[in-house]
Amino acid sequence: MTNVLRLDGVDRSFGDRRVLQNVSFDVAAGRMTGFVGGNGAGKTTSMRIILGVLAPDAGEVSWRGAPLTREIRRRFGYMPEERGLYPKMSAREQVAYLGRLHGMTAAAARRSTDALLERVGLAERGGDLLETLSLGNQQRAQIAAALVHDPEVLVLDEPFSGLDPMAVDTVVAVLRERAATGVPVLFSSHQLDVVERLCDDLVIISGGVIRAAGSREELRAAYTVPRFELVVETDAGWLRDQPGVTLVDLDGPRAVFDLAPGADEQPVLHAALARGPVRAFRPVSPSLTEIFREVAQ
Repeated sequence: MTNVLRLDGVDRSFGDRRVLQNVSFDVAAGRMTGFVGGNGAGKTTSMRIILGVLAPDAGEVSWRGAPLTREIRRRFGYMPEERGLYPKMSAREQVAYLGRLHGMTAAAARRSTDALLERVGLAERGGDLLETLSLGNQQRAQIAAALVHDPEVLVLDEPFSGLDPMAVDTVVAVLRERAATGVPVLFSSHQLDVVERLCDDLVIISGGVIRAAGSREELRAAYTVPRFELVVETDAGWLRDQPGVTLVDLDGPRAVFDLAPGADEQPVLHAALARGPVRAFRPVSPSLTEIFREVAQ
């Protein structure tokens, strides 16, 4: 796995308020990196430092092992959380215009714009003014604007905000296609269910400090408590009295439970079999939401 974008020891304060403290993480080529945290955690500030909108007080951002320059940043695709498009321009004009600003010829910008509007499901509304589009369609236009110049890196702040589930699926497919070509993708989102199914790697920030970073598999392994699902034919409430067992969820014959450190699941299985047929007994991986709550609290 090649780490092409790296933040190393980044600090940033606004007056007396320290917003980022020793922030370090990597974004790998061809990987979708989800960047999650609560409001005010430092996600947007980190992204603005990557793009050069803000300067760090300490630390650095590097690209392929060298400090970022303005020329390199011109090859990045950025989507801010706040919609920054011109409301009096049509979606097609706006996206093509931004392509020209990135150095594309007029013809190339038009071709890329038409292809992207088709891909994000906005082709039929491409001639409409931005101000007449729904918030979800404005978001689609912003995503097209971030992609129009075929960027080498994507940095997207809340790209799924305002999108309905079908539009989310469309955008997810577009981003996966870009990542499959080797483009590193860093995106933030409050929609943890979307992050869970989209990201390859995860960075969790809270209070301006990175609390966890790694692949989904690494984080699940690191923060997993021994948790199991049991499905029997009768009520599973007897698990309450089983040594070392803490019930997480109980719904008649189905139960999810945690085991105390060092406890063995086999006695639980044997106790269940002694009471009758066992329909399911399996380990349960923690969700991203559970990991986030554990490390960000």
